[in-house]
Amino acid sequence: MRFASTVSTAVDPVRAVKEAIYALRTGLEGAEPNLVVAFVSAEHRAMAREIVALVGSALPSALLLGCTGQSVIGGGREVEAGPGLALLAGSLPGVNLCPFHVEPGEEAALGEGRLANCLGRDAATAASIVLADPFSVEADALLLGLDQIAPGAAHVGGLASGGRAPGENLLFVAGEMRHAGAVGVALSGMVEASAVVAQGCRPIGEPMFVTAARDNLLLGLDQRRPLEILRELYQTLNEADRALFQNSLLLGVAMSDAHEAFGAGDFLIRNLVGSDADSGAIVVGAMLREAQVVQFHLRDASTAEEDFGLRLAQYVAANPERQPSACLLFSCLGRGEALYGQPDFESALLGRHLPTTAVGGFFCNGEIGPVGGRTFLHGYTSSMLMLGQSGR
Repeated sequence: MRFASTVSTAVDPVRAVKEAIYALRTGLEGAEPNLVVAFVSAEHRAMAREIVALVGSALPSALLLGCTGQSVIGGGREVEAGPGLALLAGSLPGVNLCPFHVEPGEEAALGEGRLANCLGRDAATAASIVLADPFSVEADALLLGLDQIAPGAAHVGGLASGGRAPGENLLFVAGEMRHAGAVGVALSGMVEASAVVAQGCRPIGEPMFVTAARDNLLLGLDQRRPLEILRELYQTLNEADRALFQNSLLLGVAMSDAHEAFGAGDFLIRNLVGSDADSGAIVVGAMLREAQVVQFHLRDASTAEEDFGLRLAQYVAANPERQPSACLLFSCLGRGEALYGQPDFESALLGRHLPTTAVGGFFCNGEIGPVGGRTFLHGYTSSMLMLGQSGR
């Protein structure tokens, strides 16, 4: 198995494709790719279809998968401003690639028909790369369906970005281009796949029970008004955390209520999107239910760096004999230089931990990855899919 990754920042789309293809051919050292994952930046959106067609014509033997992204990642760089075309190409001997797409409204019936045949238990799916349009897909239903069809597989990906309204994002797979739904590729056969999810937030205060909720409206925590608890929590914080409290406060929703003690990795991180001073309620970017365990979290650069590095170190320790051939990196739009204060930060960290691994990806409107045996849509995370050759 051999992979190569590159990014072109050329303004002219034709030149961008030529530069990227040349770099891929050089990196693959004569190996013919049968999978290419491509991400087209928002600045190229008007020409995205033409760019995809040019890449497909240049690499006709490869299955082409990808989408538009506000910013793209490849070749050790994170292009967060200006035009960018990122390509990750691989020659995967003995690996079966099954492309799929999901139309809007099909999420609840994934177990029927063609998708079940592609990802079904009999196919021994090791992983799937999943890309979806945030305006037209019911993400939770989609991911639940994928887990039901292919339990134990590493389903990793992200929501397309760069488009500000329905129909502005482009998804493509195996010659098909669409502006809605979801696309993906299932991998089976001689491939080893692992998911690594770095959330990069730290808990503050104590875990609490939801004692009153309606849909995504949090009405009670430990029999008290949530806003009252937040005011008290603010008083306990140091000056630096009080500053973060103003714009980096999030809610962690426990994945399991059965723990006796909870740590940072036991929560799904969700946005706080509003509040009501009269009722003391908080609006959360998730559906809530009574008896759930939740805890407030803060996000900052040092915590994100520490968690990202820790997850990579754990992966390397668990796989000491060889590095993966490729890493697909799906990072939140809120990370990157805006979080760390410097460019190419997570790509550089990956390079230090996995110096021979080709890395490609994009900055997403939501990141897809498994935690605790289930696949979730995350926010503010970096979700990674590691791919390597299996001896099976």
